[in-house]
Amino acid sequence: MISLSSPIETRAHNWSAGLKLGALCLATLVLFYVDNLIFHGLFLASVLVLYALPGKAFFTSGLRYITVVWPFILVVGLWHIWTQEITLGVTIIIRLVSAIALANLVTMTTLLSDMIDVVRYLARPFQRLGLNTRALELAIALVIRMTPVLLTKGQNLSWAWKARSNRRSGWRIILPFTVVALDDADHVAEALRARGGTMDLEKD
Repeated sequence: MISLSSPIETRAHNWSAGLKLGALCLATLVLFYVDNLIFHGLFLASVLVLYALPGKAFFTSGLRYITVVWPFILVVGLWHIWTQEITLGVTIIIRLVSAIALANLVTMTTLLSDMIDVVRYLARPFQRLGLNTRALELAIALVIRMTPVLLTKGQNLSWAWKARSNRRSGWRIILPFTVVALDDADHVAEALRARGGTMDLEKD
């Protein structure tokens, strides 16, 4: 799940968060159970249709977040070219893109608070055992919230490099990006400590 809830209203925004997350889990299981390339191609096409239905703005916004997985696609593709398993590599790549696209579609059409409610409901049995599940709820919220923020900052670093050099940024922005990520993590930790940590989350 790599984006925030989309401001563009769709029918899926009114669907139950639990229903969407359950459907996502089921669809992901099907994706990893089936190895047929034609099936995966048709499945990905249907996912793209779901992105296109709400309009061009929703479609382009959703695909913009999905393109961040291209380094993984490149690695998988090169590996299967080297092992001469082209069909298997294409199947894995399409499966990966489909799963990520579906997860991204769920986050784009679901409020973060609704997702946390689902996690809280599923974690109730652990609460009865005396475990603190608020840390889990917070971790999920931070991953969903901070991922697009870090992606945007990474793009800004890349643009800043291009403005100063004709060479591609590539690995050269890894160190400054790491520093930015650690700095953000430090600020988030300080904010949590100021609010009493995970123990006081329910009071907010």
